[in-house]
Amino acid sequence: MSWHDDGRLHFALGIENTFVPQEGPGQRAIDEYELTEHYTRYRSDLALAKDVGAELLRWGIPWHRVNPAAGQWDWAWVDGAMARFAELGLEPIVDLLHYGTPLWLSDQFANPDFPRHFAEYAGRVAERYGHIATSYTPVNEPMIHAQFCGQYGYWPPYLRGQRGLLTVATNLAEASARAQRRIQQVLGERAVFVHVDAGFRYVGDIHVPEHAERVQAMLRERYLVEDLLTGRVGAEHPLHADLLDAGITPSRLDAFEQDPTPPTVMGVNYYPLHSTEVFEAGVHHGGGFADPRPTRDDGVSGLREVLTAYEERYQVPVMLTETCVTAPVAERITWLQESVAEVHALRAQGQRVVGYTWWPLFDMYEWTYRHSDRPRRDHLLTMGLYDLVEAPHGLQRERTPVADVFHHLAGQAATTPGQAATMAGTGTGTVPAPHAPAQESTPMTPTAPAPVAP
Repeated sequence: MSWHDDGRLHFALGIENTFVPQEGPGQRAIDEYELTEHYTRYRSDLALAKDVGAELLRWGIPWHRVNPAAGQWDWAWVDGAMARFAELGLEPIVDLLHYGTPLWLSDQFANPDFPRHFAEYAGRVAERYGHIATSYTPVNEPMIHAQFCGQYGYWPPYLRGQRGLLTVATNLAEASARAQRRIQQVLGERAVFVHVDAGFRYVGDIHVPEHAERVQAMLRERYLVEDLLTGRVGAEHPLHADLLDAGITPSRLDAFEQDPTPPTVMGVNYYPLHSTEVFEAGVHHGGGFADPRPTRDDGVSGLREVLTAYEERYQVPVMLTETCVTAPVAERITWLQESVAEVHALRAQGQRVVGYTWWPLFDMYEWTYRHSDRPRRDHLLTMGLYDLVEAPHGLQRERTPVADVFHHLAGQAATTPGQAATMAGTGTGTVPAPHAPAQESTPMTPTAPAPVAP
């Protein structure tokens, strides 16, 4: 029996692992492990997750570093990190692709050989670390990938429009499918696949003629990669004709339908301050960083909607794979308590929610860092259980009271096997005194309505 089918709710954390190593005029590389100094602090960072009661940690491998040139592999740093996971008894859910490809791969996600190279990488990971890591997310948030790399032209390969969106989405789906099959060959029944999608929602004047067509297109697109992976994109699928028009061959689409690679667990990312975009009559936005739509905080009602929708659509257990608010400590605690209580309520009603993830373990740096020349501190997002604090000898991880509340709630869930814990209630129960007082950080509102954590 694996963690996903033992009947319990499992508490997880994540370490932000966005990697976009390609640089260009006005564009810096993003490597969140470098920005947060995780490369040098991984031993203590992983211990922080264990110390606050996490059973699982969503954690990514920097493909661009372990595969610095075609046919060359350097596993030294990942070897150390995986050994630390084993030493701590902390189970990783390995992100194989959390944005970005190695520098040697020309045209990145538009390269026709990308799926083959990605599958080789995935197979090598499973062969080397299968004795430690059996849970994998092949591609994190593939439709955010497709938007940023294929529709908006923000990140390599800088494609634009619907054709770019559908091209990148299909290539990511094929890469994910190939990687999953390769891992399955190595690990067999031990393999657990956690697919992760962003929980997009659209509200407001979505039915007025000026917006209705665009909203319906976005609603169809949000499920595209997972629909491909689960064999749902046949001739009757609303995007089938568009995919053909974008140059996706019928044989490629048939291959998805005939040999699906469904998830073991469907992960959904939901950020109450960012996941719900608002359409307004008479107002038109292109979306993304350049022209963001306003957002609305729908709190736990939005969370309930996206978790329920994904479970009903794909008929597998679901997991909240990212959530938080970018806010002062008190507001982080409130959302942690409210969202955990809602997950317990869903479980009590029979929904198969098997995991809860606060993202991230410690603060991260906003993606706008890539298009800026300002220092990293100007891009800090205060989201974590631990605050990142600049100090003469590097970034310190300062524990906040959010960590104590997480530890308390995780401990409650761990003591109630096989049933939805009810002790979290509405967040008004007794919580241990904070580990140490911490100053509340000034909230930094991201500049785009896309999820702030990838």
